[in-house]
Amino acid sequence: MSLLPLSALPAVNATLNGASGILLLTGYSFIRRGKMIPHKVCMLAAFCCSTVFLTCYVYFHLHAGIIRFGGQGWIRPVYFTLLTTHTILAVVIVPLVLITLWRALGKKFDRHRAIARWTFPLWLYVSVTGVIIYWLLYVAYTPIAA
Repeated sequence: MSLLPLSALPAVNATLNGASGILLLTGYSFIRRGKMIPHKVCMLAAFCCSTVFLTCYVYFHLHAGIIRFGGQGWIRPVYFTLLTTHTILAVVIVPLVLITLWRALGKKFDRHRAIARWTFPLWLYVSVTGVIIYWLLYVAYTPIAA
């Protein structure tokens, strides 16, 4: 028996993406001010949010199948462009996050900084566009179940 109905998972996923984005921005602001411990806490929390998101996302799509976008007209190419860039970068970001985290935990801060310059904006883009895609797919337009 599930704690949440399957239909609640898209909103949970959007919340996790949004929380990850907020934690990333907060962690970035901390490191810019030289506050390493709060930065570390925020980034580990963002990683946890993203990990829980990925688990829920896979579970949802294994059980719900494909959900088709219901919008028509000019919004369709906008949605699919956003979805395409989001999906490609979501795949790319996984190893980048793991390498960035590994280097930080290993105290290889020069190497950490070098890759974090790429990881941070891409991860933030994936987090924010995840929320936008949720809103377009489930709130602004009625989804079409497969």
